[in-house]
Amino acid sequence: MRELYEKMINEAMAAQRADVETVKAKRGQKFVLADTKPYIDAVRGMTAIGDQSRAVIDLHKNSVISHAEVLQSLTTTVRPEDDPFVEHYQTPVVLDILKSQDEAFAKSVDAFTKAIADTEARIGLEAVRRYGGFYGPTCVVDFALIPGSTSNVVNRVLQKTDIPVEHKRAILAAKSWGMNTSYGFGEFFAHALEEGATPGEATAKEVEIMQRIYRDPIEAQAELMDAAGMSSFDPRKYMAEYRRRMEPTVRAAVDDGVHYANILTVPAYSVGDVAHHIAQSTFNMCKDDVVMAIIEAVTGVMESSLKNSLDAYKSYWDVLSLATGASAAATEYILELDALNAPMVVDLLTKRFHNYVVCYPARGAAAELHNCDFMDMIYRGWKLIDKARKYRNGADETLTPMVGKYPVDLSPIHANEVLMNPQWYAYPACAITVRFSALMRLADYPCLLTSEPVTATMMTNIIALEKETAAAPVRACKNCATTSLVDQRQRYCQWKEAI
Repeated sequence: MRELYEKMINEAMAAQRADVETVKAKRGQKFVLADTKPYIDAVRGMTAIGDQSRAVIDLHKNSVISHAEVLQSLTTTVRPEDDPFVEHYQTPVVLDILKSQDEAFAKSVDAFTKAIADTEARIGLEAVRRYGGFYGPTCVVDFALIPGSTSNVVNRVLQKTDIPVEHKRAILAAKSWGMNTSYGFGEFFAHALEEGATPGEATAKEVEIMQRIYRDPIEAQAELMDAAGMSSFDPRKYMAEYRRRMEPTVRAAVDDGVHYANILTVPAYSVGDVAHHIAQSTFNMCKDDVVMAIIEAVTGVMESSLKNSLDAYKSYWDVLSLATGASAAATEYILELDALNAPMVVDLLTKRFHNYVVCYPARGAAAELHNCDFMDMIYRGWKLIDKARKYRNGADETLTPMVGKYPVDLSPIHANEVLMNPQWYAYPACAITVRFSALMRLADYPCLLTSEPVTATMMTNIIALEKETAAAPVRACKNCATTSLVDQRQRYCQWKEAI
């Protein structure tokens, strides 16, 4: 198994390093799609070994390559306002392909869309709660089944739908790790209500769009982009060409027995580095030396920790757990260098959220989603760091958080010259919130800390070994930061009732 673990680490870190090194070299410059070549080359290097399904690996590789080549045929760059959407065009296409190839699945999707209307009361209740901030900060596209998320609502509807359970799991996956259109639950309801609709009329609009993104996902996504003013390229041309290129890959995955849920998720989760993580918005954000240094240092902690335990892993799931745990511990440790910690930040951002709802009742459905990712990450890191501090108990020894049985190497943080010299970036005698202020920039965009390219690459490797089991969404408690510390919303979660 050592060969597999080493391959997972090397492929994941190649993707992460391609992003980080490109951003460092290009930050402050104008983004062009040619800048994404290092990441595409890293993805091209992915292989299937042992019992891994080549069809699953190809879903990842071919999606990234197709995405990049189609984008480059349509434009030379992507506006910052448009770059979050680039990973939302793949699942609608794949969903439409599966529906066209499998009549039984198409009938199940149709039955689900009808069930959405049959559960109008639940849709209305969830939309009201989301609009009013009842659930607190919510990641509307969460990969788990947290309260207020789209997947939570979809799971509730599926419980009332009489279709095969594996079809249910595919439909659920399509709006969790899969990104079936850019729509986030509650958006139409909130805007309709603010524009003068009655709650009943607003609920009807919510039901209508929820049905549309499953009934006609490709055109629904195109219409959403029209409404959003997405102007970087033609989304209809993109999806038509992406479909032409990906249909054989999808068919091969079906023939290989890959679960539809995995076919729907892998192609979307892997493309975001091309014109989203490597993009103008990232180049702009990382002009700040401290922001860039945090990303570099956390990447160093992740890589060092993963490689140090190469001979100790008991499972490929352990590799993924250490990757995400190491980055969480590293980010929290940097926060604590300025004498702050996760409970303080979770309290701050949760209070801010409830006031934000009052200030901006028609806020975008996605507004606080990355704040949630950030809070969940540092909360996990805080627990790891806290346990390590208590174990050390003041002894003069290196602080070594443990993710299970695996140590986290924090030394890359201390080796980072910028992070260790905050006085270079503020009034020198008072430079006590420099790193914290940079972390607050990253709270809106923590994708290279959590890290999405790493988790996407590792999950593809894992799914390639468990192709017949629906990997998404996470069917476990996330230990959400705000739920654990501020908002007691546990009873509204759906993880125990997951389809």
